[in-house]
Amino acid sequence: QVQLVESGGGLVQVGGSLRLSCAASGRTFDDYAMGWFRQAPGKEREFVSGINWIGSSTYYADSVKGRFTISRDNAKNTLYLEMNSLKPEDTAVYYCAAARQYRVTYYYKKDEYDNWGQGTQVTVSS
Repeated sequence: QVQLVESGGGLVQVGGSLRLSCAASGRTFDDYAMGWFRQAPGKEREFVSGINWIGSSTYYADSVKGRFTISRDNAKNTLYLEMNSLKPEDTAVYYCAAARQYRVTYYYKKDEYDNWGQGTQVTVSS
């Protein structure tokens, strides 16, 4: 198992930016594919972005494409999500997730992941 701790959430105005981080510990970080998901009140947890073990392949939900950038630093065991041009509908708790690379076929499916962080709140105010 890998332990995940998110940070970097907060309150930001419409059009602003935030960078989320997810620190991993416990297992070899570059064995894992990683993902970001989010959950707004009363809604299902939804896929935001995913990245393969080495960072050569990235995936985005249509709602964030062109505004969010996922990246990872395997030397620092850290996953990032750079969020720009934030909108009120981006307000949610953001979770990072990990799965052994060989187990991941569809990055957007939350069932593919078996390690989750506790989440960090992002609030975009208008």
